[in-house]
Amino acid sequence: MSDRPSVIQIKKPLSFSEKFRSKNAPTISGVETLLTALPILKIGDVNDWCRLHPSEDEYWSPELCFVSVPIKGAKRDLLHVIDDDIAVQYLPAKKIKRHRLALACKPHDVFFWCIVPSQNLDNPYNADALTACHRAQTHWLQALSRRSEGAEGYEIKFAQDQGAFPEPKWPSRSRDELLEATFKEANIDHDRHPGLLRLIGAKQDLT
Repeated sequence: MSDRPSVIQIKKPLSFSEKFRSKNAPTISGVETLLTALPILKIGDVNDWCRLHPSEDEYWSPELCFVSVPIKGAKRDLLHVIDDDIAVQYLPAKKIKRHRLALACKPHDVFFWCIVPSQNLDNPYNADALTACHRAQTHWLQALSRRSEGAEGYEIKFAQDQGAFPEPKWPSRSRDELLEATFKEANIDHDRHPGLLRLIGAKQDLT
């Protein structure tokens, strides 16, 4: 008999984006010290020129699962990332949002997460937003709503001079580090989370 001890296999923990990755979706044809929460915006709500990180593999998330949670004393609901299985088990489909996030910036390295549509791509707004997101990987642009024209979707407007602003100095922090900083206080990974209890109308243990 060998006296060699058996090797214990330690399971590698999931990365932040893998932990909250959407699982049940239907099939569809900075600054170096920056580790604070980044704003989350639709490309049509940026109201400025913007760029998206050119590497989808490194700085665009997979499709994640989200819910908006009312917060006492706050005017707006707070977007939380949520474990997909928990969302499906406890919440109606209408409350669950699924989309990707891409690291983006306004001129002079004002960073944010840009919502990248991944579902309902037959909707003109989603289709145009997705096109704008991809074109913003290489060009400064704005996505302007066409609602005032009586039309749906966005007009994609490119900066007159693409050299008007410096090239982005993208953070060296990883995508998952930046996501974890953004959702540090807003991630629902168990069924007693206060955010989930608020959404389902369950009594919260305040002890």
